[in-house]
Amino acid sequence: PDSSASRRVLSPPAAAMAPKAAGKKKVGASFTIDCSKPVEDQIMDISSFEQFLSSKIKVLGKAGALGDAVTVGREGKAKVVVSSPTNAVSKRYMKYLTKKYLKKHNVRDWLRVIASNKDRNTYELRYFDIASDDADK
Repeated sequence: PDSSASRRVLSPPAAAMAPKAAGKKKVGASFTIDCSKPVEDQIMDISSFEQFLSSKIKVLGKAGALGDAVTVGREGKAKVVVSSPTNAVSKRYMKYLTKKYLKKHNVRDWLRVIASNKDRNTYELRYFDIASDDADK
């Protein structure tokens, strides 16, 4: 019986951990989707993309019912900004919805969604580099 008691690892009481968790507050998230290249080439309509996101984003399991939890807006002529003060949407979910929109409009074969090097809360739509694929063969 003594050997099993010595192997038991005791964790700190929950009260000791509470102040750390209470001190941190979650800050809202804001994601930007830069569609400048396809919009310049008139492959994509930014207003239809903005409307698509507004209708498809799910909040508490209901699509289109954004309420105060999520706002979808436009920044300039070619950027869509999705912001949420309560972290209702994730970055990965924004990428998923963007890819779904591209597939629906049959441009998924030419465009890809890439996280920006400058700002990690920004996605860019870029063309696949077909020339380098031909050089490899």
